[in-house]
Amino acid sequence: MIVSFRYPLQKIVDLKVNEKTQAEWILSHAMGVLQEEELSLQSLNSEKSEIHADLTSAVGTSANISQLRTYQNYMTHLDSRITKKLKDVEHAEQNVLHKKGHLSAKMIDEKVWSKAKDKAKMIFDAVARTKEQQVLDEMATTRHKYSS
Repeated sequence: MIVSFRYPLQKIVDLKVNEKTQAEWILSHAMGVLQEEELSLQSLNSEKSEIHADLTSAVGTSANISQLRTYQNYMTHLDSRITKKLKDVEHAEQNVLHKKGHLSAKMIDEKVWSKAKDKAKMIFDAVARTKEQQVLDEMATTRHKYSS
């Protein structure tokens, strides 16, 4: 009679694996948001460089004061958007760090429960081997007893 191993806390192990997987997805999403924020910041910086080049060109071609003011006002507007975007990037970076910590905790938790299951399986196997050896020993004793 072979009895298979059935871990009584398997649902908890499954839950811990699912929590770890969910934390991985959440971290992946946070990293995607960070990447989007960084690309947006890069775009704003490129736009600022272009406007700065246009402003420099306009100064060189003796543009009128209203055009220069328009360029300068837009540069100021871009500076404020860049400042805000820098804060958004920093917030996204902090969020990624937080999600990494959360994932690490879930990985440790899952590992603890998996190791407990593995240990229980090892104990189960050792007990099964011991019982099997006892049965074999009993059969050998019985055979020896009846053959003599």
